[in-house]
Amino acid sequence: MKPLITIATVTYNAETTLERTLKSVASQDYDRIEHLIIDGCSKDHTLSLVQRYVEENQARHNIRLVCEPDNGLYDAMNKAILYATGDYIVFLNSGDCLHSTDTISALAKQANWTKGEHRHPAILYGDTHIVDNDGTFLRRRRLTPPEVLTQDSFRNGMLVCHQSFYVRTDLAKQELYNLSYRYSADFDWCIRLMRRATRRRLRMVNTHLVLTDYLNEGMTTRNHQASLRERFRIMAHYYGWPSTIMRHFWFIVRAIIKK
Repeated sequence: MKPLITIATVTYNAETTLERTLKSVASQDYDRIEHLIIDGCSKDHTLSLVQRYVEENQARHNIRLVCEPDNGLYDAMNKAILYATGDYIVFLNSGDCLHSTDTISALAKQANWTKGEHRHPAILYGDTHIVDNDGTFLRRRRLTPPEVLTQDSFRNGMLVCHQSFYVRTDLAKQELYNLSYRYSADFDWCIRLMRRATRRRLRMVNTHLVLTDYLNEGMTTRNHQASLRERFRIMAHYYGWPSTIMRHFWFIVRAIIKK
């Protein structure tokens, strides 16, 4: 039995970027995909795009649309977690794409899935490429996934992109996004899940795959300074103020050296 993979896409007035994401999921050669689209009542043509996508692909993948008001991005993402029925869940934002047509099938093989087994990997993760609005490759993501992921890995920043971080859905349902963070709740969420995996002695598996083509403009990018301030607070909460201050001092020195 292969694992069911839930891909969650949160949308609001996303007509300019959504189609490439939908095509990316539709092109997957893996047959056990649940695609959850959580829309905050878009006023543009987003829902028309989704309707056409459903009509063309419902026979291949289980596509579910939830259209209702929400209290922001992370509230909508929490809804996706609660609605998800897959064995693993990943968030693929509008404009982001799965790297290749066999991304999910290649990833699923590494889960070594057996129905009824409770020791499956808690997290499957991989690398990310940065692309522009046309989907053209720009560069590999600056922060790269560690060979071995631990609960302390994010002392050095968010080494694994959120869109390349596949989590067992049963664990995700126990760790919803903290809505007190407006821009970096994903950073906090990943740390909490890594800590939970460590406590339960569950594996976190590096797939050694490029999993995502990440659009080089998102909410965190547009609100870069506010996001950095939140990340600093999150790091201090989990890793302590002295360690966080010293790490950030090194980040500054490293940036100066690279210039």
